[in-house]
Amino acid sequence: MINCMVWVLYGLPIVHPNSTLVWTINGTGVAIEMVYLLLFLIYSDKKGRFKVLQILLVEVVSIALLATLVLTLVHTTKKRTAIVGIVAIVFNTMMYASPLSVMKIVITTKSVEYMPFYVSLASFANSVAWSAYAFIKFDPFILAPNGTGALFAVAQLILYAVYYRSTQRQIAARQAKGDVGLSELVVNGSSRKTNSSRNGHGSEG
Repeated sequence: MINCMVWVLYGLPIVHPNSTLVWTINGTGVAIEMVYLLLFLIYSDKKGRFKVLQILLVEVVSIALLATLVLTLVHTTKKRTAIVGIVAIVFNTMMYASPLSVMKIVITTKSVEYMPFYVSLASFANSVAWSAYAFIKFDPFILAPNGTGALFAVAQLILYAVYYRSTQRQIAARQAKGDVGLSELVVNGSSRKTNSSRNGHGSEG
């Protein structure tokens, strides 16, 4: 959420003029994430709710502090753009780099079960779209993190292509093992039932 909030600040006319798309799109992102957070807070336990509220408070205070310092101490949009832009690059790059741990799991297990294809594809489309926008607007602060994000997304898609077949083999093997186990359970259960019936008839005789 903090990523979108930083970009909303970056796109404001008093920080980076003529960036309506930046603050409106990321403002929509903030609104959507607020809905997700609200649902989580409604259905989570007390401990989880408290932890999320703490994180949210830190994020809101951090953005408010950044906005206050930039808008009061820096008096040109060029300098404001540079300061907020650098902060935005850091958070945006962190967001795109977050799947690196999942990519490590994919390589280790040779399975893409925990790296959904459509999430990787959406990440690629998003980063490419923003990179194209950055080229049109000649905005290095948008281009740098999204160009990096596009590379990360391409790496994910390549991993998906490489390990898709091995994933299917692993899933099929697990299913076959499960079917065998279920068959053995049914057979053993039937055998016990038959033996019990025989023992019962024997005692009556």
